[in-house]
Amino acid sequence: MDRRKFLSLLGGAGLASAMGATKVKAAGTHTFNGYPDAMGVLHDSTRCIGCRKCEQACAEVNNLPKPEVAYDDLTVLDTKRRTDAKTYTVVNKYNTAGLDHPIFRKQQCNHCQEPACASACFVKAFTKNPDGSVTYNGDLCVGCRYCMVACPFGVPTFEYDDPLDPLVQKCTMCHPRIQEGKLPGCVEKCPKEALTFGRREDLLAIARDRIRKYPERYENHIYGEKEAGGTSWLYLSAVPHTELGMPVVGKTSAPELTSGALGAVPMVVGIWPVLLAGAYGISKRKEKIAAEEQADAVREAIDKTKADADNAMKTALDKAAKDKAAAVDREVKKAVAEAQQSFDEKLAAMQAPAEAEDTDAGNSPEEEA
Repeated sequence: MDRRKFLSLLGGAGLASAMGATKVKAAGTHTFNGYPDAMGVLHDSTRCIGCRKCEQACAEVNNLPKPEVAYDDLTVLDTKRRTDAKTYTVVNKYNTAGLDHPIFRKQQCNHCQEPACASACFVKAFTKNPDGSVTYNGDLCVGCRYCMVACPFGVPTFEYDDPLDPLVQKCTMCHPRIQEGKLPGCVEKCPKEALTFGRREDLLAIARDRIRKYPERYENHIYGEKEAGGTSWLYLSAVPHTELGMPVVGKTSAPELTSGALGAVPMVVGIWPVLLAGAYGISKRKEKIAAEEQADAVREAIDKTKADADNAMKTALDKAAKDKAAAVDREVKKAVAEAQQSFDEKLAAMQAPAEAEDTDAGNSPEEEA
């Protein structure tokens, strides 16, 4: 894809998105109040003893790695913790004024009625299910982590230590177990019935009944009934929930708060796929050009090496031929010289007796006398 075509596609996408702005904005103002028979969990912190059995059960049913600190070591409660990619739930201890004993609160995904993570995820990797749970599909996730920014409770966490296929992790409210008719792992293992599983509407009725019967024990506030538009996890406490680290998030759901802003910039949503496609096309084009250049460089190197080898071979052959010719010439000259010398010696040997006879025959009697 060349630059001109890429910019043309961007312009087309922007125009199409702008034309659909009114429709997107209108759709964004819709508020979802949750499924009527959605399930949930009520956490009564007045009953929690901080045993960490829920943490252990969560790890077991989700096949999570064992923690560095054993579950029966409660000294870990002296440090405030939060969930992470390998820990879907944690229990923290709070010492509050006016009480002679600590309060323990369990923390995990609250499974909002209208989840901010699902609203922020443009690839729909998060789903609010009819059973009340909010689940995540890693096959759809592109790793943008908008869900982490959007969540008012700071729950979703990213697998930063996985370089190959990092995913977002969080509590699923044991959605697979619920589908099988089982209790969430943490609820099943709680020894003090600090966790109660059931229809959200029934849990609200149970919570109101406890507050009415024991007003001295409970703060007159069910956290999660209205917070962030309502959550599937509900909380009872003997003190204001803010003293247990619960954030003040208001009663309006995150999608409702952001619907106007999302509708005002629909062009971004329309351009996003084209941006990704364009970036992908440019990246692949660069890869293709780089591969072609590399192939050309290899071919040039091979041709140069072959030419250098041919030249070296020719030079070696020429030198060998010259050396051979010189050697032959030397041998011929040597042989001729040796033959000449041998001939001369033989000739000299043949001439010596004849000269002696000539000398003897030439003497007269008088000379002899």
